[in-house]
Amino acid sequence: MWTAVTTSWECKWHRLLVCGCSQHSLLEMEVNPAQIDTQTEVGATYGGAMEKPTEAEQRHPHSTQDEQLLESPRGDEFTHTDTWRVFRIMGEFVEGFDELASLTRGISVFGSARTKPDDPYYKAAEQTAALLAREGFAVITGGGPGMMEAANKGAFEAGGLSIGCNIELPFEQGANRYLTRSMTFRYFFVRKMMFVKYSLGFIIFPGGFGTLDELFEALTLIQTRKIRNFPVVLFGTPYWNGLLNWIRDCAMKEGKISEQDLKLLHVTDSPAEVVQIVINSQSSLRGLDKSLADDYRELETR
Repeated sequence: MWTAVTTSWECKWHRLLVCGCSQHSLLEMEVNPAQIDTQTEVGATYGGAMEKPTEAEQRHPHSTQDEQLLESPRGDEFTHTDTWRVFRIMGEFVEGFDELASLTRGISVFGSARTKPDDPYYKAAEQTAALLAREGFAVITGGGPGMMEAANKGAFEAGGLSIGCNIELPFEQGANRYLTRSMTFRYFFVRKMMFVKYSLGFIIFPGGFGTLDELFEALTLIQTRKIRNFPVVLFGTPYWNGLLNWIRDCAMKEGKISEQDLKLLHVTDSPAEVVQIVINSQSSLRGLDKSLADDYRELETR
């Protein structure tokens, strides 16, 4: 078992496993594979860390990886749990980056998982995603039911890329059936990174805490200039009016945000206007044809 302070050869061996270096590289780095036990090798591979149940897993056998990560450590637990968890987190980042690396025209769509197919907003999300797909955008969602399913369905049936980034939850959330590419993440923060990194903008349909979380994180990243040219579109004026009034009448009135911050939000009830807002925000996209001309489409057809 590793201690909190790793040795140099352990770091080198992990780098070889993750990067896929050759056996010759081992010799050049003067690392003896015989020195490395099986547990180290397994722990360093993608998502393979901590295959042996940790103390947190033994205490709460049905808990998710996020729960275990956020649980306060007990005593010296850090030295033999969180250190191994780093590899699992790193592996999840690497896998996500590798899977989506060539995706250049993604749009993330958020909304409640509890939305039913007969809900007008379900139909609107479906129409919006279909229009985005016809304009050459890939639609990215959380991959689950409700509004996520609606957006994936619209993109899928329009012949576009329909990507689902699902999450391990205490209760089952299976992937919907309208996905051309599906991934499941253990950690919310890794999944959230993928939404932001591989999207040109966020479309926010009516939803609950999870939807609001994605909304305000995007606004914070824009406000602090971590991301640019990133439209955030709220769909459904009646649903969002109360929140917008509170932001304007309370937060802005008391000086907690500026009028310019409020302008970061677009509000509409039109699927066609959503697409136009996205296109107008990306000057580099103007004049491009409507085909998804990037390597990701080629990967999908292999």
